Amino acid sequence: QVQLVESGGGLVQPGGSLRLSCAASTSISSLYSMGWYRQAPGKQRELVANIIGSTGSTNYADSVKGRFTISRDNAKNTVYLQMNSLNSEDTAVYYCNGKRLFPRNDFWGQGTQVTVSS
Repeated sequence: QVQLVESGGGLVQPGGSLRLSCAASTSISSLYSMGWYRQAPGKQRELVANIIGSTGSTNYADSVKGRFTISRDNAKNTVYLQMNSLNSEDTAVYYCNGKRLFPRNDFWGQGTQVTVSS
């Protein structure tokens, strides 16, 4: 089992920035991908960004392109999500996710609340 622990959420004003961190209990380079999802009240959980373990390639939801950046530090087994130009629509619980292919499994962190409000 892989444990994922998020940190860095909080309250921020519109236009502000936050950086989320996700520390994994295993080598993140051994996982197929690491990513960030979010779930706002009354909405389904959605992919925000992910990074492929073997290539380092990244993918972003259209709503965050140009504002959010996902990165990783393999030595620290940590993935980051830098969030800039935040707006109220970014308010949600953000979850770290790790995907393993063999055997197939999804791992989730406990979530961290991000609230964008003046």
